[in-house]
Amino acid sequence: MPSSFEHALIVGKFAPPHRGHQLLIETALAEAARVTVLVWSNPDFPSMPSARRAEWLRELYSNEGPSRLTVHVPTQPPLDDAPDEVQQSFTRAWLLEHGLRPDVVYTSEAYGEPLAARLGARHREVDRARVRVPVSGTLLREDVHAHRRFLDPRVYRHFVERVVLLGAESTGKTTLAARLAADFGTVWVPEYGREHYEQRGGRLEFEDYLEIARRHRELEDEAALRATRYVFVDTNALTTLFFSHYYGRDSLPALRELADECSSRYSRTFVCGDDIPFVQDGWRDNAVWRARMQGMVLHDLIVRGIRYEVVEGSLDQRVARVREALLRPVETPPPSRRGWNLGPRPGA
Repeated sequence: MPSSFEHALIVGKFAPPHRGHQLLIETALAEAARVTVLVWSNPDFPSMPSARRAEWLRELYSNEGPSRLTVHVPTQPPLDDAPDEVQQSFTRAWLLEHGLRPDVVYTSEAYGEPLAARLGARHREVDRARVRVPVSGTLLREDVHAHRRFLDPRVYRHFVERVVLLGAESTGKTTLAARLAADFGTVWVPEYGREHYEQRGGRLEFEDYLEIARRHRELEDEAALRATRYVFVDTNALTTLFFSHYYGRDSLPALRELADECSSRYSRTFVCGDDIPFVQDGWRDNAVWRARMQGMVLHDLIVRGIRYEVVEGSLDQRVARVREALLRPVETPPPSRRGWNLGPRPGA
């Protein structure tokens, strides 16, 4: 079937890209031979900048080649509240600079008709009344979790908080992660290192630690696609790095990079206390080693400037502590870490 149009243009914030945006883009792809999407907002959204939103669109339509769909982020766009004439002039100038002459503009907004006229193109309006997809970017930004059905899972996972549980062995991380996931109606990620260790019969090679860290991150990303609001993670690359140095006396640079990324990868970090009885399951060391490792875990978090909270007591008490903490807004670290009280001492 021949295309109705040669080159379609779509302009928007896409903050975040939702099913309504997808309807717009997919209608254009069905009717035009080529589609150009411009993504911008000024001021931008710090939690999901324009470049990130553009990447989401490229990921959603990765099956479309560059000859069919291209996504761009113009530099120095006008302010969002600038007059329509300014917005139109900027769009026209950007298109001319890049040698693009769309013959149709697709929108779901009132600005579509005058923009198309300014560009000498036709206007194709798609679901402006939000009948087919009753959602808007504004509504989603007010409560993205309440309206997650309007987001592709690959977009929604950006808004899922990754909550990591750290601590020495036999401090209840796995039990707490599973319980939290059940209580919050979401998913959790078991410690992959334990699975890998058992598969190897308790004998790991130096390179195994990097494989463990990479696979654990993959499992986190997969879980985030199925999560609701939170995904609870049992340990992370910091623990894997620790074991690499303890047993292998060194670590691969790639593993150290994954560990460094833990400072920003997780929205919350909890350390399970070692105030519960040590349980020997045939794979662990002993209670003395557990106490030493616990101190090193806390030291590493302080050195890295990672804010954490220690949870102690019964399982119910730990769940209550995490729940109370999650209700508080995430605090922004101060400019300097010096003198920053990163978290309570065990027992405090």
